[in-house]
Amino acid sequence: MTVYVRSLETAVPKTMLVQSEARDVFAAQPGLTRLGSRLVNTCFDSAAIDTRFTAVEELTNDFRSDDPQFYDPSSGLLLNPSTKVRNEIFAREATKLFVAAARAALDAASEFDLVDITHLVTVSCTGFFNPGPDYKIVRELGLDPAVQRYHLGFMGCYAAFPALRAAKLFCEADPNAVVLVVCAELCSLHVRTSNDPDTIMGSALFADGAAAAVVTARPDAAEKALLRLDHFETVLTPVGEDSMAWNIGDNGFEMVLGNYVPHIIDDHIVGALQPLLAQEPELAALPYTSIQHWGIHPGGRSILDKVQSRLGLTDPQLVPAREVLRNYGNMSSATVLFVLKHILEQDVQPQDGAGGGRICSMAFGPGLTVETALFTKLRQAPADTAAVSGGRAAEIRQPLAAEAPVA
Repeated sequence: MTVYVRSLETAVPKTMLVQSEARDVFAAQPGLTRLGSRLVNTCFDSAAIDTRFTAVEELTNDFRSDDPQFYDPSSGLLLNPSTKVRNEIFAREATKLFVAAARAALDAASEFDLVDITHLVTVSCTGFFNPGPDYKIVRELGLDPAVQRYHLGFMGCYAAFPALRAAKLFCEADPNAVVLVVCAELCSLHVRTSNDPDTIMGSALFADGAAAAVVTARPDAAEKALLRLDHFETVLTPVGEDSMAWNIGDNGFEMVLGNYVPHIIDDHIVGALQPLLAQEPELAALPYTSIQHWGIHPGGRSILDKVQSRLGLTDPQLVPAREVLRNYGNMSSATVLFVLKHILEQDVQPQDGAGGGRICSMAFGPGLTVETALFTKLRQAPADTAAVSGGRAAEIRQPLAAEAPVA
């Protein structure tokens, strides 16, 4: 049975962070050592990020509050709220993003009524509340109260793929199923000043965003479908369990992102791809560059550099991932869906050979887990903007068609 992504839409908070301005704030904190200050400047400047979006309005100098919780612009100090305070903001602001992305995806699949949605899968690793985002989406959008609801929590940056895989299985089990998948992450809630290299790296990379897709196997969706969901695979690398982690601390969630992670991916990415490409032997026999599109989760610039070098991919094949990183940063589970949307917005090219029109996609997360997927691009998506939880559209820079890898 063929399962399709009928629509794929994205959403971001209304507050934009300019990377250079954020760097200057973090570098000016009084508790930094000389090494810590140097690390802040290096991490922010080498991240290949220009802008990011945050649900924490007070992280910009334009916001004023009588009771600042994250940042006091009058003193220039970054504050350190408790996990409880951060999670309360997550419950409020993540709901807006979940709903904005879900509404945009449903609007883009206008042939379906709200009552047609049979399953709802929500994803997040940056906060918890219950009744959760699945409940909020049902109530806010007026879905059938009997819709089957599932939440994938605390899996990390790769979680969009288990969500899409579950949607595919639901549709294969029930040909009438219409599944709404929504990922939303508020990574910026957990930023803090620190001399710890992992914490500094997280502050330089992570951001907030959401993405949603409507997935179905109904024949009436085939003509307008964007993607065909072909295959998914999961691989755990034999090393790296302690190199990437996401823990809960007293003052927010704490990231472990060791500087050896890009090297682990470099060593094991070819082996991680083998089970996926073996699903279609004609692809396994081709050079990687013969697969037209590559939807790589931009966990960081160095990860993209390692993947491109190891697989011998061309600069244009890395443009979607590098552009998403440049414009949005790393939004954990939602990010790879932003990359796929970027690919879908490109003109449909002639599908020459077995790799024409195919998308090989991958994401990385704690474990070290490598999730891979094969898709087939069916048509061009109509838009190049992301919805904003406040109701307007975020401007996105036009892709640099032949941009060279960032040094």
